[in-house]
Amino acid sequence: MATTPPTPDAAPAPGGPLVLHGKSAVLEALPENAAVLALASLATDAKFDRDELTITVARENILAACETLKAASFTFFEDLTAVDWYPQEPRFQLSYHILSMSLKQRIRLVAQLNSSDASIESITPAWPSANFYEREVFDLFGIHFPGHPRLTRIMMPTDWQGHPLRKDYPVEGYR
Repeated sequence: MATTPPTPDAAPAPGGPLVLHGKSAVLEALPENAAVLALASLATDAKFDRDELTITVARENILAACETLKAASFTFFEDLTAVDWYPQEPRFQLSYHILSMSLKQRIRLVAQLNSSDASIESITPAWPSANFYEREVFDLFGIHFPGHPRLTRIMMPTDWQGHPLRKDYPVEGYR
C-alpha cells in the first residue's frame, strides 16, 4: 500500500487504502514504481485503487507500451480481455494484465477503441503468448488486431455470424 500523503486527487477511502485518480496524481504519488517510470511519457490516464495500478495508453502506442514494460522487467503477459461499454463511446476497452515477477508488481494496461474503428495493433511481437487472447477477443467482440500472425475464430464456428459478447448482439443470436 502506498504511504504517500493524499493530494486533492488522491484521497484514502474512509478506513481504506489510498485511491489515486488521474495521471498527475499517480505520477506524483508513485514516482519510484517501475511501470509508472516506464510509461510516464506514453500514459494518457492512470488510476491506483485497491493496490492495483491501471495505466491508459493511446491505442496507437499499445505495442510501444508493451515493449517498454518488457524492458522494465515486466516480462510476464498474463491476460487480455475486453469490455463493451455500448452505447457509450469509446465503446471498447481492452485490458492487458502484465506482471513483473522480479519486482513483484502487476499492472493493468488499458486502451480504448471507438466502435467506428475497432482495431488495435497486435502485441504478439512483444509477447507471442498474446496470440490466443487476441483471437478470443477478435472472435467474441469483433476487435481486429493488425499484425496478428493468424487472426481466426477460436471459440465460435468459422461460419458464425456476429460477435456474441457485444452488447448489441441479440440474446438468441441472429435468425
